[in-house]
Amino acid sequence: MGDVLQRPLSGEPLALDLLNTTWPDRGEQRDVFDEPGGVGAWLAERGIPDAPGVEDPLRHTRSVLRDVLEKSTVEAEHALNAVLERGCLRPGLRQGAPEDVIEVEQAAWRPAWLAAYDYLMLLRGRPERIKRCSAYPVCTLYFEDTTRNGTRRWCSMETCGNRAKAARHYRREHSG
Repeated sequence: MGDVLQRPLSGEPLALDLLNTTWPDRGEQRDVFDEPGGVGAWLAERGIPDAPGVEDPLRHTRSVLRDVLEKSTVEAEHALNAVLERGCLRPGLRQGAPEDVIEVEQAAWRPAWLAAYDYLMLLRGRPERIKRCSAYPVCTLYFEDTTRNGTRRWCSMETCGNRAKAARHYRREHSG
């Protein structure tokens, strides 16, 4: 399990981090969930308790989120709503403080529901800050642009940003 989470971008909001559990690597599609212990390691990294059967709901929700972001069809919205219908937030009061209690019909769906709900929170905040790396289709990662002016273009300046700069430089040097 040592290199399970060696992926190019982590630490994004939960919905985007779930999307980023797959990425192309030297012409091959990588998936954290295909690695032994990958699902449990990803959940632990996110501070979400593991439960039996979480992998299929997570894979399903990842696919649904990708469809919502890339196709934005009515069918994709219905599929996301179907995930969200598996749980709800119940407001409550505990020790004098308000709280939201998450209720999910099956424990296996809790992490997937949390990711779907997180996507809604991103949309309620600043939807224009949900971005796909400008190196697409070479890079398929998503990120929340937290820069002051909202102009971030790449998942990482160190990888995709530098690659784009090097390619521009090469074209300038070798044109004409």
